[in-house]
Amino acid sequence: MDEKKTDDKRPLFNMGIMAMVVTHALVHAAGNMQSTLYPDLKRDFMLNNFQIGVISAVPPLSQAIFSIPAGWISDRFGSKKIIAASVGMAALGAFIAGFSYSPWMYVVSAVLMTLTSTFYHPPAHSYSARSAAPKDRSKAMGYLNAGGTFGVAIGPLSISILMGALAFTWRQVYQFWVLPIVAGIVFLLLVKTDPRAERNGESNADDSDEDVPTSLLSRDFLLYIASRGVRMFGASMFAPFLSLYLSEVRGWSVIDIALMLGISGVLGLVASPIGGYMATRFGEKRWVIISFIIANTFFLAAFYMPGVYPFMAMYLFYRLFGIMAMPGQAAITARLSPPKQIGMGYALTFMPSSITGIVAPIVGAWIADSYGYLPIFFVATGIMYLAIVVFSLAVKE
Repeated sequence: MDEKKTDDKRPLFNMGIMAMVVTHALVHAAGNMQSTLYPDLKRDFMLNNFQIGVISAVPPLSQAIFSIPAGWISDRFGSKKIIAASVGMAALGAFIAGFSYSPWMYVVSAVLMTLTSTFYHPPAHSYSARSAAPKDRSKAMGYLNAGGTFGVAIGPLSISILMGALAFTWRQVYQFWVLPIVAGIVFLLLVKTDPRAERNGESNADDSDEDVPTSLLSRDFLLYIASRGVRMFGASMFAPFLSLYLSEVRGWSVIDIALMLGISGVLGLVASPIGGYMATRFGEKRWVIISFIIANTFFLAAFYMPGVYPFMAMYLFYRLFGIMAMPGQAAITARLSPPKQIGMGYALTFMPSSITGIVAPIVGAWIADSYGYLPIFFVATGIMYLAIVVFSLAVKE
């Protein structure tokens, strides 16, 4: 009982969580520039839509292969070591991208930066989940995800600034990110993390509680990861083609696209912590459903908006509510995972997006070549609404 009281009084934000937030931003910074750069990559490497779809599909394939090993490693070794190694992969991937002069060399760099996320997320999420009392998990995940969404922002924003104002090439933007990522590794290694949260041998859960899951093969968990897979199929369908649609159909510049995607990530600095608090107040399941319904509606509305800024406003609202759903989802993953397999639980929840990411871009490319870009987004929206239905059946409040 005394241990539970101590856990309940743990500060939600400490230097260990700060290290997770910083490294989460860095692993996503260079890794999330790819979708913004598709128009330049397509032009520079003289690619067609099918080849863009293949380039988009190869990194998720590697992610699917390594997801289960990443979860196993996360549950058996200290979080700090695994996170440091994964951030090192991000630095290597950015370095190779900065000197890639063939599409396959770029694919190698993209695979490395994708595997960074594969090996980073299970230990970082499980560390954050174990650092907080169960009732505060959504809030802790809100802080962690704020770092990730900020990283998603600063990658495209760096394109807007470095390519727009300083005339960098896209390769030089990748080169720029190598040193900050290395500095993040040094910061992580210098920070003292909570040894109780380093491995999954410790847990805030009471093992005598009948509600504590004993297996990752429960009906609720399997349906839950299925709902994530359905949603990510829709998102992966349009992800490679949004910047191409905005560039080729609407006439946006790469700088405009980078600005929109960058701002959408900056929103996460506020939206993610708020989403964590809202999930705690209204219930994780209820808040996730509400957030995704609103997000999908704004996404669909964006394509009926004329001009740059109306479209941008609708897309930013879509991202805002999508980000606010993330802490609740992360807390649900921890709740549905056995205490000693939280890392594997997170690895498995990311795996469906990897699998669907292999097929969905190819499907999107086929739709684009057969019917044009616009139908991709309508089909993707319908799939994302279907994911909400599956999620509502999967997760108990």
